[in-house]
Order: sequence, then C-alpha cells, then structure tokens
Amino acid sequence: MGTSFNEQFDQHGAWRREFALRLKLLSEWLKDHELLDAAIEERLRRLESQVRSDKVMVAFVAEFSRGKSELINAIFFAGYKRRIMPASAGRTTMCPTELGYDAEVPPCLRLLPIETRLQPQPLMEWRLAPEKWTRVDLDVNAPAQLAQAFEKVSEVRHVSKDEARALGLWHDDTPEDNPMVGPDGLVEIPRWRHALINIAHPLLKQGLVILDTPGLNAIGAEPELTVNLIPQAHAVVFILAADTGVTKSDLAIWREHLIADSDNPGSHLVVLNKIDTMWDALSTGTQVQAQIDRQRATSAEILGVAPEQVIPVSAQKALVAKVKNDPALLAASQLPVLEKALSEGVMGQRQKILRGAVATNIAELRTEAGRALNIRRRDLAEQMIELKGLRGKNTSVIRHMRARIEQEQRDFDVSGAKIHAVRSVHLKLLREVFTLLGTATMKLEMAELTRQLRQPGIKLGVRRAYALTFDKLREGLRKAQANSNDIQSMLTGTFRQLNAEYGFSLQPPKEPDLARYERDLELVERSHQQYLGVTNALRLAQPEFADRLVRALATRLRVVYESALGEVELWNKAAAAQLDAQLRERRRNFSRRLEAIERIQQAATGLDDRIAKIESQEAAVDELDAKLAELTAHLVATPMRPAEDAQPELQRA
Repeated sequence: MGTSFNEQFDQHGAWRREFALRLKLLSEWLKDHELLDAAIEERLRRLESQVRSDKVMVAFVAEFSRGKSELINAIFFAGYKRRIMPASAGRTTMCPTELGYDAEVPPCLRLLPIETRLQPQPLMEWRLAPEKWTRVDLDVNAPAQLAQAFEKVSEVRHVSKDEARALGLWHDDTPEDNPMVGPDGLVEIPRWRHALINIAHPLLKQGLVILDTPGLNAIGAEPELTVNLIPQAHAVVFILAADTGVTKSDLAIWREHLIADSDNPGSHLVVLNKIDTMWDALSTGTQVQAQIDRQRATSAEILGVAPEQVIPVSAQKALVAKVKNDPALLAASQLPVLEKALSEGVMGQRQKILRGAVATNIAELRTEAGRALNIRRRDLAEQMIELKGLRGKNTSVIRHMRARIEQEQRDFDVSGAKIHAVRSVHLKLLREVFTLLGTATMKLEMAELTRQLRQPGIKLGVRRAYALTFDKLREGLRKAQANSNDIQSMLTGTFRQLNAEYGFSLQPPKEPDLARYERDLELVERSHQQYLGVTNALRLAQPEFADRLVRALATRLRVVYESALGEVELWNKAAAAQLDAQLRERRRNFSRRLEAIERIQQAATGLDDRIAKIESQEAAVDELDAKLAELTAHLVATPMRPAEDAQPELQRA
C-alpha cells in the first residue's frame, strides 16, 4: 500500500533533525574560518528556526456525528490500544481542540472558558495568558487517564437565551441555526471555547498539529477558527457520513468555511466515513462496493471535487483492526488509502515547499560566504603581484613602496565618511519601507474597517468594505516594492562607484520579492469573503461580532507583514554586512602588506618567504571554497534517512 502518513511523518522528522545538525556544523565551520558575518548568521538562524519549528497542521472538519474523532483515533492514536479522543454517539467534540507538543509546557489539557467570548481579545491573545485557562495535567503513559481527561472537551452548560445571545451562540434572525431549548427553557452551550492538548506523542513531537473542530454552529460562531486556523492548515479532512452523503449542513460548512487551495488541490480531502453501515450480509461484496462508488461519485459532484479526492473509509473498523492487529479488517476499512493520500499529498507537498526554501536560502548563503572568500583571494593576488615586482629592487624602491601603501591606507581611512553617507541614505529610504509594512499602518486600516462595519443596519456592503481594505493593503505592498526597487538601484550605482574608487568587489544582494505576499493577502481575503455569507452578514449586525472578525483578520495579517518585514531586514543586513566585511578585509590587507615590507627590509630572504606564504594562503582559500561547496551541497541534498545514520559523515565534515 506504500508509506503511511505516520511513517512519512517519521521520515520528515528525521530529515529535519539531520538538517538542523548539518546546519549547526556549517555555522561552526564558518565561524572558525571567519566567514560568519551578520547577514550569514541571520540567514542561518532563520533557516534553522524554519526547519526545526516547522509544523504540519491537519484540520478535521465535519458536522456533528460524522465519526471525526473516531477517525483521529484510528489514524493517530491506535497505538494506545483504545479510544483516546471521545467518540461516542451524538455530539462529542463541543469546542475546537488542538493537539500538539511544546517542550516548554508539561503534558496537559488547557481549556478556555466560554465566558471569554464576552471579552474583546482574540484567541491568539488568550493563548498568551495561560492563567486564564483551566489546566488538567496528563499522564501520557496512562491511556485511561488520557481518555478520561479528554472527555472534558464534551462538557456543556445550560444557560438562558439572554446569556447564550450575549455569548454569540443564539441569534434571533436565524432560529434554524440556534441550539435546542430544553423543557426548562435553558439552552445547551459548550462549557469551553477552545482546548489545547499538549502531549509527547511521537508525531506531535515532530511537529504535527491536529485540529479537531466541532459542528457548523460552533465553527460559524468563532471567526478566528474559520478565517485563521482552518485556512492555514496544510491539509483539511472533511468528513461525511456514507449513509447520508452530503447533507444541507455539510454543504453549508463546505461552501462557507472551507477553501480549496488552487495551488495545492490535494490539500482538501473528503472522507466518506462509516462505510461499514453499507456492509450488508444479503449483498455481495461487488454490490456493496458499487453502492459505495455511487455515493462517492455523487458526493464529489455536489462538492465540485475530483472523485479521487473523496475517500470511503470506516474509521471505527479501522481502529478495531489496528487494536486487534487484524490486517484483513484494516484493508476492508480502506483507511490505508486515506493514510496514503495524506502521506503523498500533505507530506509530499510540505517537503517540496520546505526543500525549495532550503535550496534558495543555501544558494544565497553560498554566494555570500563565497564573496568573502573572493575578497581574500583578490587581496592575496594583489599582494603577490606587488611582492614579485620587488625582486631585484634596491632598498630605496622598497621604502618608496612602503610609503605608497601607507598613503593608500590614509586615503582609505578618509573614505569612511563617504561609506557612512551611503548607509545613512540607505537607512532613510528603508524607513519608508518599514513604515509601509509596519504595525501602525496596518492598525489604521483595521480601525477604518471596524468603523465601516459598525455602521447601523444589516451589513449588505460588508464585502465592498473588505474589498476596499484589501485594495489598500495591496497598494501598500506595491509601494513598498517600488521603494525597494529604488533602493536596489541606488545600491547598485553606489556599489559600482565604491568598487571603482577603492577596488571593492561589492555586489548588491538580491532584492526582496514582496509581490509574493500579495498572494498571501489574496488567500486571507478569500477566506474572509467566503465567511461573509448571508448567515454571517446577519451576525455582523452585532458590533461585538464585527470587532471579533476584524481582530481575527489583524492577527493573520500580522503574520504576513512580519514575514515581509523580515525579508526586507535580511536584505538590509546582507548589504551592510558586505560593506563591513570588505572594510575589515581591506584593513587587514594593509596590515599584511606593511608587515611583508617590514620583513623584506629586515632580511634579504624575507621576499621569497613571503611569496611562498601567500601561495600557501591562496591554496588554503581554494580549499575553504571547495569545503564550503561540499558542506552546502550536503545540506541541499540531505537524504531522507534517520539522523543517527548520518553522524559519522557529519563528524568527518
């Protein structure tokens, strides 16, 4: 059947660990050979952080009673030989639940009270206030205790309609979406707003994050879930019941809350769960499969996806099969087909993206470090020409050369003012870019959007307000790109002038590509526009709901703009580091040249000795260049094998 998702994720984790180890060795090697300038150090730090902290989020989305939690048990937790996530009949997951691993936090279940919905803070801010969460410590070696603790995500409260309305869980305009009212007139609502589970599960330790979402009502009531968490998931598994197919509420979730990524259509998988309800002792296996195939084709047509994206499974039978080690039942459950799709689609795409980022950054790093070696090589070549020209010359000529070198050194010291002026102009232009991409600018746009959404009445013009906001954000990005282009042109001209006047070999670094962040803005806008259906347009009549939606937008935009700023800052460091490196090497070069003249003046044999030393230094630079190429090539081509197998090779490097 091929590599399962769990096996593929294990391999991905091994690759990341091996890569981080190689990167650390490269950093130490660069430092030992004085090739680690500020720009290279920053690039290494970011690359190491990106690979080490890389997360893969898989979101499981479904209406109630589709077997979602059972599917999570079957794929990820069958090794416990029992159910871990609550998966009994009826509504089990009452609040969005994230499963992940943070080594800084002990194993625990953290629960955010539903009453926090009365406060304006978005979920992201509540995450930074652990004291506001109810915490339950977990014993990862006690499956029964884990399962009992996880039952808390199913807890409910019974409140009056007024309280439910204040919490945003009751809407007079859409009575069909409201929860049931009991005989006592009270409404059943979730006890918790959000749950975070931190356990040292092998896959979670390697960066997997599982998002278990509740049904339609709960998804719609929490904007941050729809416009932030689900769209940023690397894979979305949407679960249907095989016996009912696509229901009205299923279709509402699909259309209003799930967005297929056009660049990665395989990131959205549809699971036709509970196919065991179609297993019929009075029908042949062929007849049962034909019935499943018809339901699969119908579901694919309604949802507008390719039939191969709809995968029929029986999560319950798959869990039983794994617990009892029954290969025949596991094959009949068809879960391995889903695991293969997750493995090839999600992990394959994630590795492709990560490897692409690695290759690009390593190539830039190789260029920057290679530039420093070329400076050394050029300085040694100049010294060699200078010293060979002294053969057979008298002491008067040697004194004259010393005087010339000292004059060159004085002239070079005077050039510091010009280089400082270049930096001042560069930083002034950069400040304009930082302003365009800064938090203050984004806050102004969010404040204006909030003002428009607070206009009285039903927000029929809300889509237009969003469109105008994103048009302004895109315009700001384009202005920042135009300014960056101007800075790049200035750097190119200035570097060319400095190269001509002082013999530098400055090259302008690759300018930031801010256009790609427009793509990120497009995805954010699409998730919000899709969320703004008729149902949520009615909810926008409530100012607190509109505020919550804008705060969710600001949270996600902050990530986009911080990434763009980071790229500009790295570009700035690369330009400054080149100047620093060449100034430093030039000063060393003057010292070496004067030292060589001093030795030649003191002893007749000093000239030949110095020439021989420079020849050995040139050979050493060539060796460094070859080793740099070897180490960086290893990083790009790090094979997918356990990190411990690579230890001997890494130690040799």
